[in-house]
Amino acid sequence: MGHKGILAVVSGFSGAGKGTLMKALLEHYPDQYALSISATTRSPRAGEEHGREYFFLTRDQFEELIQKEALIEYACYVGNYYGTPRDYVLEQMEKGKDVILEIEIQGALKVKERFPDTLLLFVTPPSGAELERRLRSRGTETQEVIAGRLGRAAEEAAYMDRYEYLLVNDDLEVCMEEMHRLIQAQHHRISGCQELVESIKKELEGYR
Repeated sequence: MGHKGILAVVSGFSGAGKGTLMKALLEHYPDQYALSISATTRSPRAGEEHGREYFFLTRDQFEELIQKEALIEYACYVGNYYGTPRDYVLEQMEKGKDVILEIEIQGALKVKERFPDTLLLFVTPPSGAELERRLRSRGTETQEVIAGRLGRAAEEAAYMDRYEYLLVNDDLEVCMEEMHRLIQAQHHRISGCQELVESIKKELEGYR
């Protein structure tokens, strides 16, 4: 019996290292995971390609997807739309791949509402001080941008309790293996194994 893939949603503070984590997971287990690509109406940045980092769409194209209910979730940030195309996610899960969505908290909670079996994972550095240190060590952002990100992190922290698991990204390798284990454990959830449960019950009925 081919099993269906799990949908895992990963959120976390800016500077928690989510991107690096996803990359490591996909490099280690390329046959197991698929990373869902979001659609957006923002312009590509240097080095970004359509269909690799994002699906870059016009506002009209994006609004058409909303009309057709072709998105699992979408939101508007700073005047641009971002959303998760539904077909890609469902196709990959049908193939037995575990799909990872790296999205904002609001989007994550919307996905959970629509697909209750979704696994919600929140990535954080070991402490608030470490988060600030990481943001500063990038050396690319102004004082103002760093303050803005920390302010945003404070707002996001209010939602940490809505997630099922917390992943502390201190050592990348350890954190990645932990994430892999948590996602794989979901394959054994009773709710996802209903067919097998029923067939075993039926087989054993005769021994009553």
